[in-house]
Amino acid sequence: MLETFGHLPVSWLLFAVLAAAGFVAFFIGRTSAVATAQGSTARLNSQPNYHGYFLAMATIAPAAVILILYSLFGESMVRSQLASELPQRIRDLGTMEMGQYIDRIAENSQRGPGSTTGNALFDAATGRYTSLLGLSRIIAIGLALFGAGVGFFFARRRLSVNFRARARVEDGIKLMLFLCAAIAILTTLGIVASLFFEALRFFARVPVLSFIFGTEWNAQTGADFGAIPLFFGTFMIAFLAMLVAAPIGLLSAIYLSEYASPRFRSIVKPILELLAGIPTVVYGFFALQFVAPLVRSFAVWVNSLPFTPDTLLAAQPTSALAAGLVMGIMIIPFVSSLSDDVINAVPQTLRDGAYAMGATKSETVKQVVMPAALPGVIAALLLAVSRAIGETMIVVMAAGQRAQISPDPTSDLTTITVQIVALLTGDTEFDSAKTLSAFALGFVLFIVTLLFNLIALRVVQKYREKYE
Repeated sequence: MLETFGHLPVSWLLFAVLAAAGFVAFFIGRTSAVATAQGSTARLNSQPNYHGYFLAMATIAPAAVILILYSLFGESMVRSQLASELPQRIRDLGTMEMGQYIDRIAENSQRGPGSTTGNALFDAATGRYTSLLGLSRIIAIGLALFGAGVGFFFARRRLSVNFRARARVEDGIKLMLFLCAAIAILTTLGIVASLFFEALRFFARVPVLSFIFGTEWNAQTGADFGAIPLFFGTFMIAFLAMLVAAPIGLLSAIYLSEYASPRFRSIVKPILELLAGIPTVVYGFFALQFVAPLVRSFAVWVNSLPFTPDTLLAAQPTSALAAGLVMGIMIIPFVSSLSDDVINAVPQTLRDGAYAMGATKSETVKQVVMPAALPGVIAALLLAVSRAIGETMIVVMAAGQRAQISPDPTSDLTTITVQIVALLTGDTEFDSAKTLSAFALGFVLFIVTLLFNLIALRVVQKYREKYE
């Protein structure tokens, strides 16, 4: 029985049970409130529906907490129990080998009964894992139902004519919203903490100054960890992207906000923002197959001119220029949408005042609207730079992977994100300096993007003008 229950997809079953329990609790709470008021709901402090909501929340909440805890820690407890029951020769393996062995057991258990491998120990461990998993699920469901019952009966005893059910329901909703916000914050803190502590482990082996100011990067062999070529490639591609995105995005925002008719704006703006919905891997494929050959052909043509040396441009199959151009196209809707919102936020009274003074449309835009919207536009551009610095797929596919410092945009360069992908793919040892360097690069990238975001917020706060 336990083996069978270990293969059942219990998530939807539990959701259905909780939904049914909540519905029944709501119906009982509402009916009890009407009965307590003897049919006159005006006597109640809160409407009968709130009594039902309160009883449903009190029923579902304990069970949901238990099931969330099980989803977070249940499988790890099963794995720990299984590890303690394995033979000593298996337990003497390292932590990584032990984890990989249990991973294979868990994968084999998902194939259902009868999936034997011929290895007696492995098949017995698979059966034991399935039994433990089924037992843990039965215990979790039992505890959830017990918690739901306790919550139901305690909440049921509190229902009365003077019970402030509405206030309790609103407090419960506020608590749920607070928990959602706290989860987002704690997730961010967890990401930062994981990057920080792994970066500390890396810097315990490699000096900070040699990492930040070193000019040689060869992390695959563990020889050189100078990140200057990565910083150079990252900022060069971001700069090329902004050369495309900033003027096109800003000018399109000005046109849509100040010159376009409402009908034209309603058609063009959604089409422009569709660019933001295209997956970045599609942009990367477009850059690799279409833009990169054009860039290389242009570089070859420039080198063939009679007054230029043959080696003026590198003319590589992948290049920083190809990645920067396509990345700029991708960021255009980001710059355009934010700038458009900022320009539209400028009060119409300023435009009317400029027109009353005899200013033309273009003079009003240049001398009134844009100075008023300048802080927000700068913030939008800084946020777009952060987006360009953190882009991965386009530069992985179209920029190349050679760590070098070259001002030639037609040469292949590498970036921080490309190296993070390269260092964390394939067979890796998490205790090696090679793998830890990826966390150090991620931490540096986080700091850089955070600084750009803080600068953008500071610009808005310092130079924003308020209009009555």
